[in-house]
Amino acid sequence: MRALTVTPSRAGTAEVRELPDPRPAEGELLVEGLAVGVCGTDREIVSGVYGWAPPGRDHLVLGHESLGRVRSAPEGGGFAVGDLVVGVVRRPDPEPCGACARGEFDMCRNGRYTERGIKQLDGYGSQLWTVEPGYAVRLDPRLEHVGVLMEPATIVAKAWEQIERIGARAWFAPERVLVTGAGPIGLLAALLGVQRGLEVHVLDRVTGGPKPEVVKALGAEYHTAGVAEVAGRVQPDVVIEATGVSGVVFEATAETASYGIVCLTGVSSAGRRISVDIGAANREIVLENDVVVGSVNANLRHYALAADALAGADLDWLERLITRRVPLERFAEALTARPDDIKVVLTLT
Repeated sequence: MRALTVTPSRAGTAEVRELPDPRPAEGELLVEGLAVGVCGTDREIVSGVYGWAPPGRDHLVLGHESLGRVRSAPEGGGFAVGDLVVGVVRRPDPEPCGACARGEFDMCRNGRYTERGIKQLDGYGSQLWTVEPGYAVRLDPRLEHVGVLMEPATIVAKAWEQIERIGARAWFAPERVLVTGAGPIGLLAALLGVQRGLEVHVLDRVTGGPKPEVVKALGAEYHTAGVAEVAGRVQPDVVIEATGVSGVVFEATAETASYGIVCLTGVSSAGRRISVDIGAANREIVLENDVVVGSVNANLRHYALAADALAGADLDWLERLITRRVPLERFAEALTARPDDIKVVLTLT
């Protein structure tokens, strides 16, 4: 089979190579890979700044945003040949911390988790892959062309769950949400906001390309002004930050309605310095009972929530999020970001 591999910590080593077909262990599914999504994490691994190969190996199969079709399945495992599935990314540590032991492995406290296509486990960027039934999620067959959006959807499903859990500390009836960033995470966060019946605003710096129209088609409002200006006017009850841009992160925390919740999903680059008035920020957060929370990764509960969200979405709208489909052999094109990209997908068949 063909697979996209990289030698972690060494830039310029990504290549499509022939590997032996995997043999499923007892109880595992054998899956034909259909597609993998490309995101910033993949680009970081390819550039040599991130990633770990499986023990005893120098190469890692890339790809954590999976989509495949079951080729063989054990009897009684809950799956059948032909099922459309995605594989869960993270696995709990072998001697689980309290969170991992309770199925909350997205909240691992000791860092000894592993991740498909990222940390010590081969990913899903291959024509065939295996997965344990307990870490496979079946999708509605109608999602065949857009199911690769499942993994990023789990990230925002968790973000919304965290927001609602925090809101439940007191009376909570949000009306308006501001999403900063109109990439895949931001747009899927906006989708889940619309599905909750909220007034949704999306802020991004680009004025052309597909993003403004995609937001409009969702029934949300698109903004390109500064964060402080937009948030000051909208007074959001919830902010979901999906850019990781330092200045945007700080401004997003400053202009919420009282008892506001800011959920950070974007990862900022280290080394960029900005001047902030920490005292004023602290005063506002305390006096308005605001909350700022970070959220990353997802567990099995979030995969189920994301599967329901995608199944309930307009399929034509989801299709518009995938702006490029690139054959596996031309992976370098997929790894090179373009101005009009939303989600780039590598096709494996």
